[in-house]
Amino acid sequence: MEGEKKVGVLARKTITVGPWGGNGGTTWDDGSYNGVRSITIVYDRCIDSVRVEYDKNGKSVLAEKHGGSGGSQTANIRLQYPEEFITSISGHYCPVVHGGSAVIRSLTIKSNRRTFGPFGVEEGTPFSFPMEGGLIVGFKGRSGWYLDALSFRVSRVQTSTLLERMQLKLQKLTQKYTQQPPHAMTNNNRAHA
Repeated sequence: MEGEKKVGVLARKTITVGPWGGNGGTTWDDGSYNGVRSITIVYDRCIDSVRVEYDKNGKSVLAEKHGGSGGSQTANIRLQYPEEFITSISGHYCPVVHGGSAVIRSLTIKSNRRTFGPFGVEEGTPFSFPMEGGLIVGFKGRSGWYLDALSFRVSRVQTSTLLERMQLKLQKLTQKYTQQPPHAMTNNNRAHA
């Protein structure tokens, strides 16, 4: 599409937001990447497991599955990376059984093009994280039989269109030649002759 924005990570500095959910399960951390290519969510009455495919310098990196082996439904969210990126993640968390620890009950993922979900049961405490000017570059959390808690690693993004990039290159090229004194170019040409 003409004039469509592409995303590129400006800096490797990331911040972690969250966690949302409970204290059960074991801590995990996928680390930081350039962005998210796809997410697989297995769910039923809650989010049973999540598995993320990241992009690292143009190559696909499939992280481990986090959570249990239950769940009767699977959602495969494939983003058209790098043109499509996540703009918001929301959901709910609470115990599945009375007296149990809170787990992630539902997830809804919005991209700059579409909305995916909700997956699971929208019940319990709601959470929402819109990423204005940010890009999810990693997930971390806690999991056991279910996805117990979820956090995100976020980095600032640079968005630019092809036209903006070409204009910037042209400006730099123009500045390079207009800043050189005329005799410098003549002397350089003589030295190479």
